[in-house]
Amino acid sequence: MSSSSVQALLICHGKQLQNALGLDSDRARIDVQCLLQSVMQVDRAHLLAHPERSLDEDQHSRYTDLLERRLRGEPIAYLLGLREFYGLSFKVTPATLIPRPETELLVELALQGIPPDGPFRVLDLGTGSGAIALSIASVRPAIEVVAVDVSKDALEVARENSKRLNISNVKLMQSDWFSGLIGERFDLIVANPPYVAVGDIHLSQGDLRFEPSTALTSGTDGLEDIRHISAHAKAHLNPGGWLLLEHGYDQAERVRELLNQAGYSGIFSAHDLSGIERTSGGILKMRSVNSENGEGNTKSGS
Repeated sequence: MSSSSVQALLICHGKQLQNALGLDSDRARIDVQCLLQSVMQVDRAHLLAHPERSLDEDQHSRYTDLLERRLRGEPIAYLLGLREFYGLSFKVTPATLIPRPETELLVELALQGIPPDGPFRVLDLGTGSGAIALSIASVRPAIEVVAVDVSKDALEVARENSKRLNISNVKLMQSDWFSGLIGERFDLIVANPPYVAVGDIHLSQGDLRFEPSTALTSGTDGLEDIRHISAHAKAHLNPGGWLLLEHGYDQAERVRELLNQAGYSGIFSAHDLSGIERTSGGILKMRSVNSENGEGNTKSGS
């Protein structure tokens, strides 16, 4: 077995990643597989079917560079520039959060309330790579989705994803939360806003070290942006419209309180696949009329 063969690299570098990053053996092996697939331009089935294959000089050089960056903790999604989410492949860069599996719950809940045919308007706040907005739009091509972010760099990534995926029913625009949406109303507002408390120890661990802090942190309790969205979304919801928010693993009760204080009804929280209350929402009472413009601050989302 060559020391540069696929099989040898999977064994040797899988162990290196385990030791360097504290990954379990399966995760480490998958990371090595992903790097090898990228430099060799093959799919997983081909890679595993030819364990004896070796890298050429150019491939080995590029692989070594990627591996060294991964050993320093750089997220695999940033190294490869892609991340799968809701069955779609999204470009990601350090300007955006890395889409995570638990956020697919937000998409699932949104789709449950969206009719298969329009008219229906959805707003995605802090869209980042566009993962949430584009996933919803791909399943409901007859509706209109507006996706906003304060970051120009994040919006460029979302625009590229929209083109790559050939999804045409999403309008992307720069807005500081609701500041660019005066007079606009929607049937559903979704958001995966920053919800980590400033100073949280997790910010110095794992992938979070490399992701944009403005897309992660939200005040001393992690709820500053959720508090703002809950209060101002009412000015942009049609009567009977829904607000859906992703939040931290231990924030569901507090988010329900914020929604109640803001005057929503039908308030609920939903569990992700790990059994964690990950998404909460509420409906704008039919009698509620609010003329707030909802200007405020935003940060990049997923």
